[in-house]
Amino acid sequence: MSALNPKYQFRPMTEADLDAIMEIEPHIYSHPWSRGNFSDSLVSGYSAWVLLDGAKIIGYALMMMVLDEAHLLNLSVAKTFQKQGLGRLLLEHMIAIARKHDAANMFLEVRPSNISAIALYENIGFNEMAVRRGYYPAQNGREDAVLMGLAL
Repeated sequence: MSALNPKYQFRPMTEADLDAIMEIEPHIYSHPWSRGNFSDSLVSGYSAWVLLDGAKIIGYALMMMVLDEAHLLNLSVAKTFQKQGLGRLLLEHMIAIARKHDAANMFLEVRPSNISAIALYENIGFNEMAVRRGYYPAQNGREDAVLMGLAL
């Protein structure tokens, strides 16, 4: 449950959630993750969560734990639910999960063109650490990624 609105809940992602996730993913990304990316993440044991509005999946996040580091791989909110504070809610949930796993730091990559995501991450306390050149596929070649980190 959340202090933002008690109707929003989190639960671990399962393979059965992938149909709903694949309905969201291509509507919010120009180069969405494939079903196989999600499935492989689940098989690998990554920390994967869905955000629910009642029984409906409206967001999801996946994180890989390596030693004392958490690497946020995907944080997504369905287009019709964006700009309502749910990205922050989901990010705060993942930070709490990372802390429960005794992570000392959390890292993520974000497209420089994703201004709203960068603003959210900076507001939470993430700092830019580096730029990964040509990290993301883009319409005309490749786009860099901004590597950001947060000390937990």
